Amino acid sequence: MNDGRVGTTDEKELRVILPVTSRLTAAEIYASAVRIGEDELKRSSTGLALSGLAAGLGMGLTGLGSAAILAKVGGGVGHQLLVDLLYPLGFIVVVVGRAQLFTENTLFPVILVLDRRRHLRNTLRLWAVVFIANVVGALLFAVLMIKCGAVPSEVAHALGHLGNMTVQGSFAHLFWAGVAGGWIIALMAWLVTASRFTIGQIALIYLMTFVVSAAGLAHCIAGSTEALSAVLAGQVSAGTFLVWLLAATTGNTVGGVIIVSLLNYGQVVGSGRDLQQAGRPLADIEADAIDAFAARVRRRQRREDTLP
Repeated sequence: MNDGRVGTTDEKELRVILPVTSRLTAAEIYASAVRIGEDELKRSSTGLALSGLAAGLGMGLTGLGSAAILAKVGGGVGHQLLVDLLYPLGFIVVVVGRAQLFTENTLFPVILVLDRRRHLRNTLRLWAVVFIANVVGALLFAVLMIKCGAVPSEVAHALGHLGNMTVQGSFAHLFWAGVAGGWIIALMAWLVTASRFTIGQIALIYLMTFVVSAAGLAHCIAGSTEALSAVLAGQVSAGTFLVWLLAATTGNTVGGVIIVSLLNYGQVVGSGRDLQQAGRPLADIEADAIDAFAARVRRRQRREDTLP
């Protein structure tokens, strides 16, 4: 009978097969993010644009769900929590469905650029194509909801109201709200990469994006679906929307690239040895450290012996 032991009974040491942990290491998450970034940069501009268009439309579910609740319960202070509960819907659809969302791409291709020290031009191509497609998709959603009359008037009005609230604030406030929002969304992408099962991914997406809405942070694409609805409804000017979009997009990019991509790159790569040592036994690493220390001691002793 196999009792989990490897080897014969006459061996001096019996080794036991230990179960592999289901929790990924930071190095394994990093390696997965690099592979995802490489896969995304291989895609054609047409494929990226169509996927980005789908993501822009899908993100409209974030505003639509919130507006539907707002139309039912009203705009009381205590009702805002109910509105926030459906904010993650668009993110779940887009992220689980693997559509191209601009703020997710402040992680994967950036990690690849940091890892390979190239592909910057290709990353800028991906950013430009996906961002434009996302905004166009958000505009198509707004046209469908506001101009085509796809929803009742009270829901359309609530959607415009949410858009009006979204663009409020100074440029500096919107920028820093975008930094925090970009940090949370890119961090969500990192955590989803670490998750093995779809249900875990959905839970992570829901919890992280709920915080974005509950804290009143800025997201350039989710907010665009609401803000463009307000523009088409005549509640917000096009100029106000463009200023908000610039502040939110810049903040999202800074938050995702610097706070998530650079920090996670740094924590994994570190001195440049972490990835090399990830697959080695701890005993071997400790033995190398002891040998290196002994070598330093011997060199110091030789220097002292040569002194007059």
